Amino acid sequence: MTELKRTVGTFGAASVGIANIIGAGIFVLSGVAAGIAGPAVILSFLIAGFIAFLTALSAAELSSFITETGASYAYTKRAFGRFWSFLVGWFKYFDYMVGGAAVSVGFAAYFASLFGLKGNTSVLIAAVGLPIVLCVLNILGVKQATRTTSVMVLIKVFAIVLLLMMGGFYLFQHFDMAHYTPFFATGFGGMLNGAAIIFFVFIGFNTVTMMSEETKNPHKTIPKALMIAFGVTFVLYICMAFVMIGVLDWHDEIADAHPLASIARIVSTNQMFFDFISFSALIASGSVVLSSILGGTRASFAMGRDRLLPHHFDKISERFGTPYVSIIVGGIIIVIFAGIFYNDIDTIASIVNFGSLFTYLFVNLSLIKLRKLEPKTQRPFRVPFYPAVPILGVASCIGLMYFLSDFAKIVSIIYAVIGLAIYFFVYRKSKLPINK
Repeated sequence: MTELKRTVGTFGAASVGIANIIGAGIFVLSGVAAGIAGPAVILSFLIAGFIAFLTALSAAELSSFITETGASYAYTKRAFGRFWSFLVGWFKYFDYMVGGAAVSVGFAAYFASLFGLKGNTSVLIAAVGLPIVLCVLNILGVKQATRTTSVMVLIKVFAIVLLLMMGGFYLFQHFDMAHYTPFFATGFGGMLNGAAIIFFVFIGFNTVTMMSEETKNPHKTIPKALMIAFGVTFVLYICMAFVMIGVLDWHDEIADAHPLASIARIVSTNQMFFDFISFSALIASGSVVLSSILGGTRASFAMGRDRLLPHHFDKISERFGTPYVSIIVGGIIIVIFAGIFYNDIDTIASIVNFGSLFTYLFVNLSLIKLRKLEPKTQRPFRVPFYPAVPILGVASCIGLMYFLSDFAKIVSIIYAVIGLAIYFFVYRKSKLPINK
């Protein structure tokens, strides 16, 4: 079996996770969710974060004894076999590629705005140019990719912390309780709809577990990196939600594509500060595309190695030790979608969220199944309060899927049908038994 090189440490793996969690979602979707939920968007963040954390705990235990690349795909394969693992891997791959394309378009818009570029041509070049450059970086080596990601993480985390400090100081001087009342301005359903949208900003933690086969001492490193990535981003998000509602008028947020830039405009008159926040949004978008390529191409690599996709996907560069065919194909898909997709980020996020919730559902189910099938397997990390945590994870994933848009559900079903057609075609061609 072909294997990847183990070159990534705890900080590198955590950086990739933070890079994929803190991205275009918080810089754009936080405003959309605030417009839907009103002040209760603070609870929307809590609910979405809690649901993601339940799955993060389950993933941490699974990653402590299943260290091959593929994450949710690898866990489902071990627990439920090839058919269900294919569906999980198929949805995860789609999420990474479509999500990466959508964020590439967002990056292009920020790029054109920051540098004063006019016309659709410059936006198109930036949208397709970014994934091309980042695919080359991925081919050169995962170590180089994670180092670049680490730098991006430091920049955008510093920007968010700086914005929180400035926003907190502004609230100390201009606090108005009217911004937070009525708290459930759009009702309980509005809060849950906001949570269904804002879940997009938490889904990146799965990229950490996707790198198990390229991580040093993954039994300990992956769970630790996972908890670090989730803990850092969860605290930052809750604080940002509180500041955003306190500074801005939530009625206007659903139409605001740059909520953090709007906060920066209000809390400071310094143009350099505003430009830095906008530049950080650019960095955040770029880092999400980089980590999306990293995670998505590892998913297709794992599926190619298991012959659930054409076997060419499992080819590894002899020089760089990276799955270059998977990276090239993934890059082409992102470039195509980035070139033709319109920038409707809330709809795209809903589609991505459906696939992510489906895969996270199977992460929790896999933990329950493997606890029964392999009770004696050594687990360096064990989920506390078992089985309550994975059972709550299953129920909450199903519940949040219900509150996504009907359009997202329809698109996801169509994509699943396409995947099933490919699945049976590959099996028929390879003449492998379908039940394996």
